[in-house]
Amino acid sequence: MTPDLIVFFLLALVAVASALGMLFSRNAVYAALLLILNFSTVAIFYLILSAPFIALAQVTVYAGAIMVLFLFVIMLLGAEQTGRASPIWWLKPLALGLGVVLLIEAIYIVTSQRGVMQAMDTVAPTFGGPTAIGETLFRQFVLPFEVTSILLLVAMIGAIVLSKVKTPQG
Repeated sequence: MTPDLIVFFLLALVAVASALGMLFSRNAVYAALLLILNFSTVAIFYLILSAPFIALAQVTVYAGAIMVLFLFVIMLLGAEQTGRASPIWWLKPLALGLGVVLLIEAIYIVTSQRGVMQAMDTVAPTFGGPTAIGETLFRQFVLPFEVTSILLLVAMIGAIVLSKVKTPQG
C-alpha cells in the first residue's frame, strides 16, 4: 500500500464516521460540529485531487459561513436537543429496505469493476483555479447561478418569517 492510499483510507474512515455520528447524534450542536469535521475532510480530499481553490472554498463557505449560520439558528431557536417525534410505522421498514437496496447496488458496482483503472492524465495548471471556475460559472451556468441565488433569498425570507414570534394583539 502506498502512503497516498493509506491517507485516503484514513480520511475516508473519518468522513464516514463523522457523517454517521452526525446522523445519529441527539444533540444538534454536536451534529453541526461533526458536519464541520466532515466538510473539512472533504476539503482535504479536494487538496489530494489537486484542486486547492475548491478546497479553500469548501472550508470557507461550508465549514465557515454555513455552519456558523446553522449554529446561530440552533442557539437562537433553542433546539439543542432534538425531540422524539411520534414514529410513523412504515418509515423504519422503508429506510431499512432502501438501505439494503443501496448496499446491494454498492456491492454490485464494486464487484463488477474488472480490471485496473487507467491512470489519469496530468492535470492542467488552470484546473480548479479561480479564473477557470469563474469563467465557467458566469459563461455557461449564468441562469442556474441566478436561480440558485433567488432560491437562497426566498429560503432566507421564509426562515425569517417562520422564526418570527407572534405576539398577541390587544
